[in-house]
Amino acid sequence: MRENIEVGALARVEGEGGLYIGLTDGNVTEVRVDIYEPPRFFEGFLIERFLQEVPDITARICGICPVAYQMSSVYALESILGVTVSPQVRLLRRLLYCGEYIESHALHIYLLQAPDLLGKESALELAEVAPEVVKDALRLKKIGNEILKAIGGRSVHPVNVCVGGFYRWPDVEPLRALLPDLEWGLKAARECVRWAKDLPYPDLEVDYEFVALHHPEEYGVIEGEVWSSKGRKTPVTEFEKAYLETHVRHSNALHSHTVEGTPYLVGPMARLNLNHAQLHPQAKEALKESGVVLPLRNPYKSLIARAIELVHFYAEAIERIREYRPKGPAHAALKLKAGEGAAATEAPRGLLYHRYAINKQGRIQRARIVPPTAQNLPRMEADLFALAPKLVKMEHAEATLTAEHLVRSYDPCISCATHFLKLTIENK
Repeated sequence: MRENIEVGALARVEGEGGLYIGLTDGNVTEVRVDIYEPPRFFEGFLIERFLQEVPDITARICGICPVAYQMSSVYALESILGVTVSPQVRLLRRLLYCGEYIESHALHIYLLQAPDLLGKESALELAEVAPEVVKDALRLKKIGNEILKAIGGRSVHPVNVCVGGFYRWPDVEPLRALLPDLEWGLKAARECVRWAKDLPYPDLEVDYEFVALHHPEEYGVIEGEVWSSKGRKTPVTEFEKAYLETHVRHSNALHSHTVEGTPYLVGPMARLNLNHAQLHPQAKEALKESGVVLPLRNPYKSLIARAIELVHFYAEAIERIREYRPKGPAHAALKLKAGEGAAATEAPRGLLYHRYAINKQGRIQRARIVPPTAQNLPRMEADLFALAPKLVKMEHAEATLTAEHLVRSYDPCISCATHFLKLTIENK
């Protein structure tokens, strides 16, 4: 007989949640990732708001991935209005996304997951033995924040994004001034891949169904179809027919499954496995040099996927800044009409889907947001079951830390996931 494994509050994740693993006679019989952070009802906040308010409101869902929420919202709303943005607006959107990926991946790789892999309690403890690694990590992350600030007006919750483009063109010189730092960052990211491939990863191979946005001509981030490693290719407009959300008793976050009822994985491993052919040449070279064989199927090795993506987005950011030549209006003119539309983009943590219905005045009538962490929650719990034979052989403290590390490897954004689609209060 073994006592249960409980983590009251998960450390080094965004938001508030816990972990429960129930054992009976030494066997795992129940696994829960408990999301007790209160529902935040962002879909409800949006009702009757003018569509141009949506990017700024949804950005507040997450302080780490505000760009993802802005981009999914603007693409969904533009699909209703039939807006096609200019090539320069599209370039700037990709560049803004580069900044978000850089700051998010650098944070997770070095400060959130690496301490687990290296047996340290925190990044502060890691800094005691590897100060240069942590120093470089902070610089890598800061460069991403500087891109966000130069384009969006500030590094957290940018304020320059609007439906149709941007409120104003960012100045060219502040962006070009970042090129020396970006060149340094690209070299540091290449070194990050070399460092990451040799970290001591626990053994756990899982037969995932990977799901990610795919674009035939570029690394899938802002446009394309939803591809699955099981062969399913779904237009974004059909997303809700292929991937379903359900309530579970133990969570204030919805859980997602395929229409067949199976969990699936979104995020850096899914993107890399499905889209490696579209990587930037520098990232392809880093992947080849690493000797890493795809597909990656070890959840802990999502860190390697992030490191390769870090190379990609540093290299892309350099190219986009060099290509940036603003001309014409910074945003398209909007012709309001009633309708409904959907879009998906790739947040650093995975696929992020938005759907909106608006009236002829451009006010939101219905909103639906499917965050990546909510999609990954059933997969996290399934992975913990797969890890169970090892957990039951460990001392309690080691088993607790090992299970918590597995959840952290997903880089879950719990605050992003705590959404209810509908609240009904019934008086009896």
